[in-house]
Amino acid sequence: MSTTAAGMLFIASLILALALVHKPLGDYMYRVYTSARHNVVERVTYRLLGVRPDAEQSWGVYARSLLAFSVVSILVVYGIQRLQDKLPLSVGMAPVTDHIAWNTAISFVTNTNWQAYSGESTMGHLTQMAALAVQNFVSASVGMAVAIALVRGFARKKADTLGNFWVDLVRGCVRILLPIAFVGALVLVAGGLIQNFSGVHEVATLTGGTQSITGGPVASQEAIKELGTNGGGFYNANSAHPFENTTSWTNWFENFLILVIPFALPRTFGRMVGQIRQGYAILAVMGILALASILLTNVFELGGNATVPHAVGAAMEGKEVRFGISNSATFAASTTLTSTGAVDSFHDSYTPFGGMMTMFNMMLGEVAPGGVGAGLYGMLILAVITVFVAGLMVGRTPEYLGKKIGPREIKLASSYFLITPILVLVGTAFAMGSSEQRASMLNGGPHGLSEVLYAFTSASNNNGSAFAGITVNTPWYDVALGLCMVFGRFLPIILVLALAGSLARQAPVPESIGTLPTHRPQFVGMVVGVTIILVALTFLPALALGPIAEGLS
Repeated sequence: MSTTAAGMLFIASLILALALVHKPLGDYMYRVYTSARHNVVERVTYRLLGVRPDAEQSWGVYARSLLAFSVVSILVVYGIQRLQDKLPLSVGMAPVTDHIAWNTAISFVTNTNWQAYSGESTMGHLTQMAALAVQNFVSASVGMAVAIALVRGFARKKADTLGNFWVDLVRGCVRILLPIAFVGALVLVAGGLIQNFSGVHEVATLTGGTQSITGGPVASQEAIKELGTNGGGFYNANSAHPFENTTSWTNWFENFLILVIPFALPRTFGRMVGQIRQGYAILAVMGILALASILLTNVFELGGNATVPHAVGAAMEGKEVRFGISNSATFAASTTLTSTGAVDSFHDSYTPFGGMMTMFNMMLGEVAPGGVGAGLYGMLILAVITVFVAGLMVGRTPEYLGKKIGPREIKLASSYFLITPILVLVGTAFAMGSSEQRASMLNGGPHGLSEVLYAFTSASNNNGSAFAGITVNTPWYDVALGLCMVFGRFLPIILVLALAGSLARQAPVPESIGTLPTHRPQFVGMVVGVTIILVALTFLPALALGPIAEGLS
């Protein structure tokens, strides 16, 4: 079988598997978030947290609960890193330096999981499990909770509440992420991933000399990682490491885990608003953008449009032989279309236009299908902007799902999509304007700019992947990228919850002959167009100076 045919089979089987689980998983998540019953584990957790699970919260209280939980999480993760040499299971690791601990704590709590360090030579077992792996669950559950709160805003009428953050957080972990991660870990162990404390031996050079380090529970962490929740890996090589991704079929399965929840959430959305076809419309937008990106990334990588690939006949630099070009390109597209950030090949070694696609995917706002929860609420914001644009064209007050999109709503939606470009472009400008920060680039010229642009795009969109050529383990980059992660995560969340609160308070607007049908192909095409145009107008100049200039040279 040719490489191209194998790659197409990989994509087709992935689409089929996602289609098969879309309805059952989406319906299951609908029942999780609408059930009035709490199981035993949840009731015990609520008592420990001191919260009343049946007390609903306004959008402001919901947001304050989320922010308070996140601040405490940052402090705990930071403290564990700084004290890891005094804690059990440190395996001889020194305390993490202050700026790396800050960056890592922010990274994992914001569901970015950007790693400015080598995992196997920096973090002990307790830090990996009690700090980082825990955040893999709860930070993803936070994103799902925000998405569900926004959906409730569309579904409710004349209501002042959006649910209970603590209930949504706990249920997301206990009923969705934990069960899928448990099954996923068993599948990965069957595929050859290790699951112990002593099966792996790495040699790492630390400040105190060379030490032998035993590997930890990699399989479970890998299953957590690939649920679209993070880009942080136990090893610096991430999912290219044979202990994290052993064969071509585990590579397929990890790709499936990356996409399964984000692609099922539109079904949950459709069930909650009482219009299944609206969920299919959102799914169609996600699917069109995702498939286009995956195919283009494959075309650019298989075509090998660069000097060295042309010379050797293939763009295999930075890719694992056991995965090949096409499957690596599909993984790269999946991980940047979502907020996963896991990598099974080095994006810095991609062809100029292949590397551009990984950046473009993140610049879309990671909405196709996006992160766990974050993709859905980002896509719904885009739908709001689209109906506003359509309303301007026909001179009618825009409506979406029976709710008017007035000045307050469109200001919140517009502000949402202004935050990330500001962070990306301002951060890149500061870095490129300093000779000291430019020294961190491995390459000069357009590719060097691409390395910096990719870093700030990844951090601001809470993705976590990197071009890998840039050295970001410096105090300036750790602080700057940490700030991008914080603002790129929590400012949009606050705006989404404010929009949800505004929508929930509205009375439903009855449909009329002038109402824009938002479940038809016409609307799907409009949302796709608005999404691409927003990104093109914002980021095209930066892309033209980086990957496009490199590709045309």
